[in-house]
Amino acid sequence: MTEPTRAHSRARSRTPARDHDDRPVVTGIGVAAPNGLGTPAYWAATLDGKSGLGRITRFDSERYPVRVAGEVSEFDDTEHVPSRLAVQTDHWSHLGLTAADMALRDAGVDPATLPEYEMAVVTASSSGGTEFGQREIEKLWSQGPGYVGVYQSIAWFYAATTGQISIRYGMRGPCGVICAEQAGGLDVLAQGRRLLRQDARVVVTGGTDASLCPYGLVAQVSTGLLSTRDDPERAYLPFDDDACGYVPGEGGAMLIMEDAAAARARGARPYGAVAGYGATFDPPPVPGQEPRSNLRRAITLALEEARVDPAEVDVVFADALGVPARDRLEAQAISAVFGPHGVPVTAPKTMTGRLYAGGAALDVATALLAIRDGVIPPTVGVRAAAPAYELDLVRSAARDGPVRNALVLARGHGGFNAAVLVTAA
Repeated sequence: MTEPTRAHSRARSRTPARDHDDRPVVTGIGVAAPNGLGTPAYWAATLDGKSGLGRITRFDSERYPVRVAGEVSEFDDTEHVPSRLAVQTDHWSHLGLTAADMALRDAGVDPATLPEYEMAVVTASSSGGTEFGQREIEKLWSQGPGYVGVYQSIAWFYAATTGQISIRYGMRGPCGVICAEQAGGLDVLAQGRRLLRQDARVVVTGGTDASLCPYGLVAQVSTGLLSTRDDPERAYLPFDDDACGYVPGEGGAMLIMEDAAAARARGARPYGAVAGYGATFDPPPVPGQEPRSNLRRAITLALEEARVDPAEVDVVFADALGVPARDRLEAQAISAVFGPHGVPVTAPKTMTGRLYAGGAALDVATALLAIRDGVIPPTVGVRAAAPAYELDLVRSAARDGPVRNALVLARGHGGFNAAVLVTAA
């Protein structure tokens, strides 16, 4: 497995940007989200402000403090997941395989026609695999300590989606998994473009997550950051005075990245280009002191590499944790770079829940669709952004563009920060 260090990411972000024509482009998008399966369905629902949040139905959640989530319901994986893989994997991999298949079809890429060692896969992983892990633990309890499958599942946990995609399509080029929670969904784009600058011709990247099972939910509740409200319309309210935590969700997006010249040569029509990336760590928390964040530095690095002035950014897709102290830090970082109310800010994840490894990848897909159609999707549920945050939050209804440059922010549990600037190709 290959995984870039954040030191490498920071060093690269300080180097002069390459020519605009050399920026990697995204030619295919595949989406599996709680408010829409497939890119057209997801995008239509998002622009209409249609939420996919609701009561958990996958198991009886009445005994748990969290009972609202974003589920990918009515999911039929038979079209996109071969039966031989379906029986070996769980819902998490099925979502990833489905999104990858959609993305390849959207890009017009047929893996069977490409050299197998020039196709790469690098995806984000976080809490996914817990459903599989729960099944293995149940077998351990029923079959005793002699059952070794539970130990094998530890490796599967981190590599399942990447491995299954590479196996299914015969992609024998570099394969990697980055584990940085929500921030990992942006880190994989940086790794993907690094692979394109080496020997890869096509990179499948992005991320999905699916941890809505008893084991997975308990693990998430332990952070103390989840919303415990039962009303789906008031459970997830980032940047609102009434914010009380976030709602978990499942799903995400897969993207096809290519070299811009190669994409043009085959007649592909890119959604946009990955123009800049920055990543930082937050300092460790100090008891009795206010938390600090280096998110602002990640934003600055991404803009510097893209050679884009803050005034040229048309929208910021916020990480939007929904926890007041964390929202305040993010709002301060945005205002410090763009000025108070200086740029439209949106968080369409209020319609899907926080998707962990899949969330930032879905935000990138949404940002590219916003660039394509010249419209900024809304942040639903939030009645009024808290005045102290000084944000121009796009609420209730979509806002017309134009949108040429979109900044996507992501923070991962444990202090990870990442920012990616995508621009019109």
